[in-house]
Amino acid sequence: MSVRRVVPNVRSEAVPESREFYGLLGFEEVMNHGWIMTLASPSHPAAQVSFMTEDATAPVAPDMSVEVDDVDAAYAAMRESGAEIVHPLRDEEWGVRRFFVRDPNGQVVNVLGHR
Repeated sequence: MSVRRVVPNVRSEAVPESREFYGLLGFEEVMNHGWIMTLASPSHPAAQVSFMTEDATAPVAPDMSVEVDDVDAAYAAMRESGAEIVHPLRDEEWGVRRFFVRDPNGQVVNVLGHR
């Protein structure tokens, strides 16, 4: 299994203002579902930050997202380790397969793969 990208998820009630602010640093909007917006660097597309008001299908908003090439293997590894699964593995309507797990620091990590 390999990591494709890591994205901090910032809880925000100022999403449009965040787009403007980070735009001054060169970020551009690459995704916006209304409840989550992702900005990326045009020159380094894996350099991203997301701003979210809530999570559309999960009970909590994650602190970061980690995209992996095999989300099922990641889920099996986390379950086998005894890590706390906060949101079970599921296919989302926007084209990702994901689960949430709590890290040793109490942070909620959204582990995902694109279908």
